[in-house]
Amino acid sequence: MANGVWHTGYGIEINLSLPDLGHPDRPDLLQEITASVSERDPQLLECLAHHEKRECLSESGGKSPWMFIRRGRVGGRRPLVASHLPITHKATPAESAQHKATKERIVETAGRYGLDAEAEVPMGSRRSVSDAVVVGPGGIRIGWEIQYHHLSPSSVHRRSVNAVEHGITPLWVAKDRTASLIDRAPWARVDDMPWKDIADGKEMVIRGGYRHLEVWKCVPSSERHCLFSEGAGHCGAIHADWFVPALCLPQREPVHIEDLVLQSATGESVPVYVPNRRSGRAGRHMWVSADDRTLWQELIGERVPLPMAPAEEEDDVITFAEQEIDRSCRAGEEGWFISDRRPVRDLDQPTGGFTLPRMPVQRSRDSMRITAVERAAASAALGCPPWELGLCVGCSQMMRRYGQNAAMYCNVCRAVLNGR
Repeated sequence: MANGVWHTGYGIEINLSLPDLGHPDRPDLLQEITASVSERDPQLLECLAHHEKRECLSESGGKSPWMFIRRGRVGGRRPLVASHLPITHKATPAESAQHKATKERIVETAGRYGLDAEAEVPMGSRRSVSDAVVVGPGGIRIGWEIQYHHLSPSSVHRRSVNAVEHGITPLWVAKDRTASLIDRAPWARVDDMPWKDIADGKEMVIRGGYRHLEVWKCVPSSERHCLFSEGAGHCGAIHADWFVPALCLPQREPVHIEDLVLQSATGESVPVYVPNRRSGRAGRHMWVSADDRTLWQELIGERVPLPMAPAEEEDDVITFAEQEIDRSCRAGEEGWFISDRRPVRDLDQPTGGFTLPRMPVQRSRDSMRITAVERAAASAALGCPPWELGLCVGCSQMMRRYGQNAAMYCNVCRAVLNGR
């Protein structure tokens, strides 16, 4: 792997193994050289051997002496690596048949629903182009980004921010559970399908990126385990967490790409960023129903702007070995060198959830003040309208106290009383 490259614009040698690339006076150099080839001069970076008039194995093999920078993955490290461009002219990879079929299906679906849609929409004066933009009746603009090939996290974030600056909500589509775009912007994952199946309208289910909010009271009769004890007990509090349709109780119907085309444009489905309360990952981006988002915001009071600029994850941190530049041309090695496998990012796991504190047991006849947030959470957890809520005669915990077939005691207290 090459750890050095020549910058033709500045006329400088760059050492990719150094934190400052060997040029502390150029703080923006890293961002410049890691930009997509489509957004810069393809001849900006040159093989050191070619620049020094020595043999460039890539050029002698009929290919390119020009290079691009990528992040390698070796033994848990993420070094910067210079690789040769695969062709001698500007790198414009042909749009894959899957990509083309998906884009056309999104535009055609929008048209059937009476929505305005356009393919290949440029973002302002920049060369960034959205695969398809769907406009809803209320003026909501959804920018579909079909990304079936690997794209760096920085590119995902840069393009997402650019879309938002132009009034467009980005919606990235992946087919791989290891895609770097997952949880770095609003996203959806579909199956890896042949292009003909996509074009023929075969069922295209959203496998990841869409979730439902579930709220439950943590008691022995609950079907879900306690977020605190991991199933070892029950705390009596009210928990809330996000689940993919297949893990909801009861299981929800799957969301199809046609559903998301319509609902994202009409505002029935909206993007949400949920900070992770457990692992080191910054958080999760997901699409949810507008009602679920409203309830979630009432519960926790968090309103995160879109897209959230995530903290740098461990998987993104560049490793600098601080070595001498290897001036040999390493073309050919790039063909047999295999980076470590990218980690799975779409895990289908809950987000870590949120817990409302258990209400104190009422010790006197004074009235108990119940906030609107607590009432909304209890209503969702118990599956009854707010006006049927009341306090258990035994423990003063919130329960379904009024209405048809309502009880005076909660399930826990009834179990205790019946066991006497």
